[in-house]
Amino acid sequence: MLEGILAGLATVITPINLLMVVAGCFVGTFIGMLPGLGPISAIALMIPITYGFDPASGMILMAGVYYGAIFGGSTSSILINAPGVAGTVATAFDGYPMARQGQAGKALAIAAYSSFSGGTIAAIFLLIAAPSLAAVSLSFRSTDYFALMVLGLTAVAAFAGKGNVVKALMMAVLGLMISTVGTDQTQGVQRFTLGILDLIDGVSFLLLAMATFALSEALMAVLKPKSQADIAREKDAQANLGSMKLSRAEVKEMVPVIGRSSVLGFFIGVLPGAGATIASFMAYGMEQRLAGPKKAVQFGKGSIRGLAAPETANNAACSGSFVPLLTLGIPGSGTTAIMLGALLSYGIQPGPRLFLDNPEVFWSVIVSMYIGNVILLILNLPLIPYIARILALPQTILIPLILFFSLIGVYFVSFNTFDIHLMVIFAVAAIALRLLDFPMAPMLLGFILGGMMEENLRRALIINDDSWSFLWERPLTFGILIVAALILVVPMMVPYVTRALARRREAAGEGG
Repeated sequence: MLEGILAGLATVITPINLLMVVAGCFVGTFIGMLPGLGPISAIALMIPITYGFDPASGMILMAGVYYGAIFGGSTSSILINAPGVAGTVATAFDGYPMARQGQAGKALAIAAYSSFSGGTIAAIFLLIAAPSLAAVSLSFRSTDYFALMVLGLTAVAAFAGKGNVVKALMMAVLGLMISTVGTDQTQGVQRFTLGILDLIDGVSFLLLAMATFALSEALMAVLKPKSQADIAREKDAQANLGSMKLSRAEVKEMVPVIGRSSVLGFFIGVLPGAGATIASFMAYGMEQRLAGPKKAVQFGKGSIRGLAAPETANNAACSGSFVPLLTLGIPGSGTTAIMLGALLSYGIQPGPRLFLDNPEVFWSVIVSMYIGNVILLILNLPLIPYIARILALPQTILIPLILFFSLIGVYFVSFNTFDIHLMVIFAVAAIALRLLDFPMAPMLLGFILGGMMEENLRRALIINDDSWSFLWERPLTFGILIVAALILVVPMMVPYVTRALARRREAAGEGG
């Protein structure tokens, strides 16, 4: 392994490959900041450019674009509540409230440090454990994936305010329902398309995310004009937009969050099909549950933990998704599926023999991830005070810009005006639901997990002759479901247990 790492390092530190890392990181960061243009579009554009390159150089460039886009996607999420890429949707939950409180510089700095830490820790994991983790990901069956999706849905409670758990569950169900629109992948029949051909492929996640966050936020600002007090408060806050300083207490609070989220994000990224989006949601939910009653209340209102967790996890998952790609030849996400096509176009077959037949490609991509994370930090930190000034734009300019980027971003994905119409409908519905105090995040979580849940449940039922016994017969599946049940039930039982203990203490006091 040491020989491979040294060979990878020797490949990466050549001038041309270092230039590829820098170029990939810069292009990826810029594209990630633009809502709608995710890493898939960026890498698809890179493939024709890299045809004449050495395979190692081409893959290093595309890898740089990939984690650069995830790194940069947090910027638009934090500043204008418009997620640049799907993996940064959860970043907006606490990043945007921080920006509105006059802490945009700090929020961007936390995102940068968390992204760097998550990517670096995951790159180290990748160096050490890639071949072993390939065997772990192969041992996961459809029944285990179904249980994992159920576990993911238990994060719904993390996005519910006090007393709003039922509303959060209703929104998760709505997300699951929306995920069923389109063509049934197993049977090949249309479902809930209302005879509209444009719905045959279902509803785009990007469309739903941009409608429920960016577009609805801009329209809410129009419907609810700010009071003079709010305007004065925002003007005062703008004086500190560029502040990036973190106190010792804030750093101390972030460190364990980054450690836990890096591990969780990396292992979720290793599982084919999971990806950065699910990793970020699950990390956010996990931290909200571990935060304790006092800290948990701050989630959704500008929590440092709530910002650090998804930003760490999504970058760690990006590195993790290279494990199935490089060691098994199985793409772990949509982006790595494009990269698989690029590898095949170079005449390289990814799989168990890749690090024997083409060690320079295997190890150079892994080593370039660490160097790329350092470059991303160097590129982004000095620019934060200037990027944060976006919030200083008057509302009359900022709101039209948000509307423009939201609508154009979605249109550029499909070049279909129907998507614009559908996006406006979802945005209006989101405004109505937000006015009724329904959280939007559970709907997105249900939508993300819905398709994979259904697909893996069907496979499990087919394998088990339509018997549901797989839920308890396979130890791993059963274990994951038990954890999911405990996560759901324990928080509900805590108030009752607390009250019972209080009564017992009162009774003991009266008896004394």
